[in-house]
Amino acid sequence: MYYKDDIISYLQSNNILALKLDHAITGTADFVSHQIDMIGAGAKRALYYTSCFTDEYQDVCHQQKNEDVRFQKGVVYLLQHGNVVYDMLKIYFEEVFKYKTNEQLDYIKKRLMAVNVHIAASYLTNAGFTLAVASAVAIGMNLSLNMSVLIGNKTAGIIGIAGVYGIVQKAAESAYRLHYTAPDYYTALYAQELEMMYFLIEPLFVKSEAFKNGTSDHEIINIIKKMID
Repeated sequence: MYYKDDIISYLQSNNILALKLDHAITGTADFVSHQIDMIGAGAKRALYYTSCFTDEYQDVCHQQKNEDVRFQKGVVYLLQHGNVVYDMLKIYFEEVFKYKTNEQLDYIKKRLMAVNVHIAASYLTNAGFTLAVASAVAIGMNLSLNMSVLIGNKTAGIIGIAGVYGIVQKAAESAYRLHYTAPDYYTALYAQELEMMYFLIEPLFVKSEAFKNGTSDHEIINIIKKMID
C-alpha cells in the first residue's frame, strides 16, 4: 500500500500516534482521536484558539475545531484503509478522465509510452484507465514523504510540541488552498473525509501544475509526466 508505512512512521515518531502501528491499527476511531488529542498546541494554532474566548470570533473557533476533527478522521482513514495517497490520486483522475473517449484514452496512453511512462490498462475504459494511471503515479512519483521538509525537524520540549501540532495547521492551510484552487477536487476529497490529508501530496500537484492547466489530452499527458518525473 503506497507510502502507508512511511506516513504512519512519521506520525508515530512525532507522537501523533502514541502506540506501535500494530496496536494502532486495531484501535477504534475514538482511540485515534484520543492519541491526537495528546498533541500540544502549535503557536499559530494556539493563537487562533484564543478566539474561543471572544464572542466576536466564535466562527473562527468553530472552524478550527472542525479542522481538528476532520484531521482525526483523515488519520483514521489512513489506519483503516492504508492507501490514502493512491485514493486521493484516484479521486483526482476520476474527474480528469470522466468524459474522455476510448480513442482519447488510447492517445494519452501511447503518448505516455513514448516518453517511457507505461500505463498498465488492458481495457481502455474510464474507470480502468483511472485506476491504472493512479497506480502508475503512486508507484513512480518522486514524492518526498520526509515530513521535515514540510513542517520542520522534530525538536525537544515546548518547541517540539508546538511543531508537532503544527502538522494539523499545515494540513488545514493546505486544505484551505485546495478549496479555492480546485473546489471540485476539494469537495470530492471532503466527501471521503480526506481533504485534511491533501497536504501529503500537495507538493506533487504544485510541481505538476495540475490546477494551472486544463484537461485537454496534451495537458493531461504533461501533468502525468511531471507527477512521475
